[in-house]
Amino acid sequence: MKLKPAVKQILGELPFAAEVYWQIRQNGKPLSKSFSMRRTQKRLPEWRAAVEASTRRRDSSDGKQALIFATLRYWIEHATLMGMALAGLGHQVSLAYLPYANWRTSLNRFDLRRHNAYARSVLGMAAPYVQPVSLLDVKVDQSELPPSLVEAIRAVSLRDVQYTLQVEDIDLDGQLYHLRLERNLQAAQAALTWMISNLPDVVLTPNGSILEMGAIYQVACYLGIPVVTYEFGEQRGRIWLAQNAEVMLQETDALWQSRKSLHLTEAQREQVRELYASRQRADLWQNFSRRWQGQPGQGGEQVKADLGLDSRPLVLLPANVIGDSLTLGRQVFTQTMTEWLLRTVDFFASRPQAQLVVRIHPGERYTKGPSVAEVILGAFHDSSQLPENIHLVAADARVNTYDLVEIADMGLVYTTTVGLEMAMSGVPVIVAGQTHYRDKGFTLDPASWEAYFQMLDMVLKGPESFRLPKGQVEQAWMYAYRFFFDFPRPFPWHLLHFWNELETWPVERVLSAEGQAEFGDTFRYLLGEPVKW
Repeated sequence: MKLKPAVKQILGELPFAAEVYWQIRQNGKPLSKSFSMRRTQKRLPEWRAAVEASTRRRDSSDGKQALIFATLRYWIEHATLMGMALAGLGHQVSLAYLPYANWRTSLNRFDLRRHNAYARSVLGMAAPYVQPVSLLDVKVDQSELPPSLVEAIRAVSLRDVQYTLQVEDIDLDGQLYHLRLERNLQAAQAALTWMISNLPDVVLTPNGSILEMGAIYQVACYLGIPVVTYEFGEQRGRIWLAQNAEVMLQETDALWQSRKSLHLTEAQREQVRELYASRQRADLWQNFSRRWQGQPGQGGEQVKADLGLDSRPLVLLPANVIGDSLTLGRQVFTQTMTEWLLRTVDFFASRPQAQLVVRIHPGERYTKGPSVAEVILGAFHDSSQLPENIHLVAADARVNTYDLVEIADMGLVYTTTVGLEMAMSGVPVIVAGQTHYRDKGFTLDPASWEAYFQMLDMVLKGPESFRLPKGQVEQAWMYAYRFFFDFPRPFPWHLLHFWNELETWPVERVLSAEGQAEFGDTFRYLLGEPVKW
């Protein structure tokens, strides 16, 4: 029987109505495939047995009180597994969750409570080792949130909309912004109430920059509770983590400070060389699961002929995807990345003595937001008015970005890693955004629009004199190794692959001496122990 929206609205406010309906009509099953945790339900007895048998749990005398937060089905399932492993290592773990299946659309209270009843029934199987805490069930303190925390939540909600729609100019009166702000404020209120009452030693949350995960990060920061954020990149068997920081900012200062004087061994250099070569060939490599290019390299001269480029200085601007999580909140002197693109194109429109090639990110083929090409062409009446010295290379063009790097005299980047790779090739690179390799000694890093345009004019007058000397190229190679191979920590279960990886690394093996030799430091860092680079 399908209930009408008006009936759901009434039942959603009646105590126990949704929960009883779910138990009787759905017989304990999920409402939809998008919020089905059947695999977790099936594997929890196995995980419990591993925790019960763990000698580390019984022998631990310095366990921490850890709170893990997650929302959305896949993050909740992954956090449950992580929480069981931490419990097996002797820590007291609470798993706070919000039973949303989608962050973009509203959900009536009746269905939300049914999701909650289902999640509670599944996650309850993790007790007593992991205590599930639905933030929907927390009786919140009705006093208003502190103004500073509200402002932080507003910033998170703004990023949510930018990330979801992949645009930077947001309508604050729009329905999506109001939905995100409402949910994030509710999550923050419940988390604040719970944390004040329970005072965990450490809070763990994925990402920490967007959605309710960003809200919980802000609450922990406000209360001064140590907080660790984590995410997964393109490498299997690796996790990114940050302590008291948003992991997507990819802060590598401590790592670089510790290891920048350590020259690469030949084996390490070969690793970087092979990784770079795989990108040029558009191949997969080792544990990396993403192809960075759709077209193997054909050589710089070939692409130069194909694009109709001439002997004038060539400036390569490899663009990020608009609204990508690695660009949001990365302003140094710009309001947005879009502003940077438009002002840069305007600069070159008046300088026909140089050629600007804007390489649209190949990832745009899989996104729904506006293209960088649309943004740039929108500054002109039509594409025929694009100045002859400005070339747009489409996301699906059969052009390999590394062929463009080969013939570039200068690079302009916001946060894309291509800027690092251009420096590795000796190309002078001006960095406009707050990317992880900014200020590491091998890029030009303006802090204002005036400095940015001055650098552009200066390099264009004689780009050959700004080619990176051998020492700076070596620094770029050393940094590349540290970022790709040291910054991600070993971890058994990647978010996208953990059901398969459990076959290789079941919980009992991770808790064993072998597993802790491989992953023990990472688990300790996830609980706030200072990272030893």
